[in-house]
Amino acid sequence: MEEKALAVRTVGIDAPLRWLRKGWEDLRYDPLSSLGFGVVFAIGGGLIVLATLRAPHLMAVAFSGFFLLAPLLAAGLYALSRLRGTVERPAFFDALALVKAKKASLAQVGLGLLLVMLVWERFTAMLFAVFASPETASPTIAALIVSGEEWPLVVAWFVTGGLVAAGIFTVTVVSVPLLLDRDVDLFTAVATSVQVVRTNPWPMAVWAAWIVGLTLLGYALVLFGLAVTLPLLGHATWHAYRELVGDASSQTAGSNP
Repeated sequence: MEEKALAVRTVGIDAPLRWLRKGWEDLRYDPLSSLGFGVVFAIGGGLIVLATLRAPHLMAVAFSGFFLLAPLLAAGLYALSRLRGTVERPAFFDALALVKAKKASLAQVGLGLLLVMLVWERFTAMLFAVFASPETASPTIAALIVSGEEWPLVVAWFVTGGLVAAGIFTVTVVSVPLLLDRDVDLFTAVATSVQVVRTNPWPMAVWAAWIVGLTLLGYALVLFGLAVTLPLLGHATWHAYRELVGDASSQTAGSNP
């Protein structure tokens, strides 16, 4: 896999803060477009939660699904950062056009993530069926944590969910921006993403913690906090990719990002 991967750079443990700062600059540069994508995420997340209120295991899947699908859902935000300064503001539809132009590569990622989601949904259903007591009415992960009930279920869900999320993070942390930016195949993009994590384990662990923390903050603010936190993370992820791998323009110019 290393032979297939593109060259990656080593960064310091403070790099995630730098990516977040640059992501915030991108959000402020074209807030209408960035928050437009964010509002779409927030509304979609709210509708999913409402649709799963009577299906607790599906609500658990919907909650974790944001972490699993976010790298692909944020493709429009990567495109906004890539287009910054090259098109008129707002650039919402220009970003959509760029995503559409790369739809074949991104669809491969989407198919893989969809398969993971389907397996995760079935596994979550099995956990609830095996561990949840019959007398526990309509349990949800949040309710079980607050009540202190069904700790085997809660622990099993978080451990397995964490492992799945770590795997998804490893293979997508720069692969989706890379596919959006350059003409590379899926295997090269995934191999490069894995190499990034192997080369920078501690900075990437810090970056993963920032992603989880800001996403949870978005949920805590009744989902609409995601209208701000997800655009911030999306733009910051683009700058992580630029610094760790280098975008097409920097490669052409032969300069560092």
